[in-house]
Amino acid sequence: MTEFATRVEEVSISGIREVFEAASEDAINLGIGQPDFPTPAHARRAAIEAIEAGRTDAYTSNKGTPQLREAIAAKYDREYGLEIDPADVIATAGGSEALHLALEAHVDPGEEVIFPDPGFVSYDALTRIAGGTPTPVSLRDDLTLDPAAVEDAITDETAAFVVNSPANPTGAVQSEADMREFARIADEHDVLCLSDEVYEHIVFEGEHRSPMEFAETDNVVVVSACSKTYSMTGWRLGWVVASNRRIERMLRVHQYGQACASAPAQFAAEAALTGPQEPVAEMVEAFETRRDVVLDGLEDAGLEVPTPQGAFYAMPNVPDGWCDAVLERDVIVVPGEAFGAHGAGYARLSYATGMEDLKTALEIIDDATRAVR
Repeated sequence: MTEFATRVEEVSISGIREVFEAASEDAINLGIGQPDFPTPAHARRAAIEAIEAGRTDAYTSNKGTPQLREAIAAKYDREYGLEIDPADVIATAGGSEALHLALEAHVDPGEEVIFPDPGFVSYDALTRIAGGTPTPVSLRDDLTLDPAAVEDAITDETAAFVVNSPANPTGAVQSEADMREFARIADEHDVLCLSDEVYEHIVFEGEHRSPMEFAETDNVVVVSACSKTYSMTGWRLGWVVASNRRIERMLRVHQYGQACASAPAQFAAEAALTGPQEPVAEMVEAFETRRDVVLDGLEDAGLEVPTPQGAFYAMPNVPDGWCDAVLERDVIVVPGEAFGAHGAGYARLSYATGMEDLKTALEIIDDATRAVR
């Protein structure tokens, strides 16, 4: 009798999904990691025009259309001073597939993948699916990842370490000094640094820097997407950027598992990257305003919370029973342990929802906090 693969049996349904299923239909959702803004009009128009012109009926190149890959390469030159060959880009079905490609192409069974804990739920699961050994590393008090902790965790069996800035679930932004250190670690230890930069443009203080800027070898692979920056989660369009030898290996996984990213989404992404960027700036400004309201509300409720400098999440320290008390009052939050063992005692709140709902939710949170103390 055929049994299930061990690597799949070791992966469970996300704790985030479990919270959603336990909530009522009328609950205020502070759990979802999705901007509540529309996709920019010029990006939607580009997809419609491409469809109507019959340009989306066939497969594109496995790596993506030349025009999209040129737009992605130009973005890295413009924003980070990196000269990326469009041949060294793969357009993917969202940032999730890009992470999957990178791990499948670089991790052998039993090899270790180091990642932040608490951290994005996919890092642990995708490591297991690749046959690797998850190696979570706890964060600093400000919820950033300490390069020294990463370096201490490296062994002869380490294949890769993951950096995520701005971070999900913490909203933390790594400093330039940290990014330089991550690049050095990748170079000196000859270990892959997988940099998840999906939230790269949602930064409130300072600026996002990529370890690829500072690496002296090709040991940095960058993953990003249109999902968060352009509010295009449903379009499923991301990409991976790396040296040609790494891209060609990842292409082997992508070619047989996906063939190519959605053609209409590729045309929308090209327009998003090359067109007006004012919608992005407006969205980020709104998120910063919401962040400040959320921080004030959480602190007024007596909760300690590191100030998130990017993304659209806050991660307060919470007392026992807090998440259940909030959920019982019809506000969805995600328990910190859904993001790793070191997330226990925290909760993740997303402020990618309207201000009116946020203010109502904060009143409910204040009531729930007093109830469990």
